[in-house]
Amino acid sequence: MNKTIYNRIGETVWRGTLPNGLPICVVPKEHHAKSYAFFATRYGGMDTRFCLGGKWLDTPAGIAHYLEHKMFDTKEGNALQELAKNGAEPNAFTSNAITAYYFDSTEHFEENLRILLSFVSIPYFTKESVAKEQGIIGQEIRMIEDNPEWQVYTRMMQALYKTSTARTSVAGTVESISHITAETLYDCHKAFYTPSNMMLCVVGNVEPQRIMDIAYEVLPQGRPEPAVPRDYGTEEAGVAAARTEREMEVAMPMFLGGFKCTPPQEGEASLRTQLVGDLACDLLLGPSSPLYRRLYEQQLINDSFGGAFEMMPGTAYLYAGGDSRDPEAVAQAVLEESDRLVRKGLDQAYYQRLRRASFGTTLRALNSFENIALSLTEGQFRGFDACRFPEVFDTVTEDDVLAFLRENLTEERCALSVIRPGQEEGSQA
Repeated sequence: MNKTIYNRIGETVWRGTLPNGLPICVVPKEHHAKSYAFFATRYGGMDTRFCLGGKWLDTPAGIAHYLEHKMFDTKEGNALQELAKNGAEPNAFTSNAITAYYFDSTEHFEENLRILLSFVSIPYFTKESVAKEQGIIGQEIRMIEDNPEWQVYTRMMQALYKTSTARTSVAGTVESISHITAETLYDCHKAFYTPSNMMLCVVGNVEPQRIMDIAYEVLPQGRPEPAVPRDYGTEEAGVAAARTEREMEVAMPMFLGGFKCTPPQEGEASLRTQLVGDLACDLLLGPSSPLYRRLYEQQLINDSFGGAFEMMPGTAYLYAGGDSRDPEAVAQAVLEESDRLVRKGLDQAYYQRLRRASFGTTLRALNSFENIALSLTEGQFRGFDACRFPEVFDTVTEDDVLAFLRENLTEERCALSVIRPGQEEGSQA
């Protein structure tokens, strides 16, 4: 394994790659009792169309999330129960681009790591268990579909994107998951749960080479598999719909205004785009921004207001929202404030203060084992070293932030999603 010391963030990372192509990162924390293991695949809710064995497959929406649920099944029983019996706290998640399985424990760590690596790499599905899971996940989907926050976000994504699978809910729909079979799950596992498409990251009081040895013993051997071609759909700059609205049982209108941003490049440019977008979002929408204070004083927003910049495969978007008696006025104010900043520039004292705060927030995140593992994994999948963020952050300029606002926060790239008080289904215009 190779050792890299990052003096600016006070971290040491050991890296190695198994003969089967699995990259492994270990971040030693000698004086901590807890250790944390994170085993992830570059496969998420957006990966519904891919090429396997020379044949393009179209899989049901929600299948990555469904597969995550089923991976805990083993011939002997349930891996969650086995990990819990060993004192571990296990869990998993599926996002648009990643599915991850993880646990932390203060004892029996190596035994728990073997269980984790084993059940994720060896699928076990039966027709009966897949059918049973459809009812369980279907109930979860019905519950989230009744959630106004889920509705306002999902409808915003569907208004922003015409064909990209970013518009697809990670959980899918009750109808889409009804088409999932054990055979389809095995196909997806074969395509994406290969070591060369995955990443193991361990943070804690562990010996790096020992982690490599355990992974080598447990995981399937063989040569690295080539990357599976994926089709996320093609998108133009414009939005699918400028506005979407629905009535639900909410006390006051809820909204999200989304801006369809230029898709990021791969590699370190991706990290730089994320840092620029985050800084632009803080400057425009943060609690200390002039826009936030003005809208709050006018009682157009409350403490629920906020925003973020997000990136997914082939897509990126910035959004802002919360509760408001006049969502249209807030969305227009965001556009006008962005235009004002582009024309007049940034207040230097405010800009420098936000830069320091943004850097500090990213640095403090490294206090969390979970954030360290997730950042390193996302960097591996997107082609950059997450621990180099200070050096990349140093290259971000005021002109970069203003160029980001100028290019992306335009009326043509904006879609407004609103949930209004009521009980009837709304319509999309």
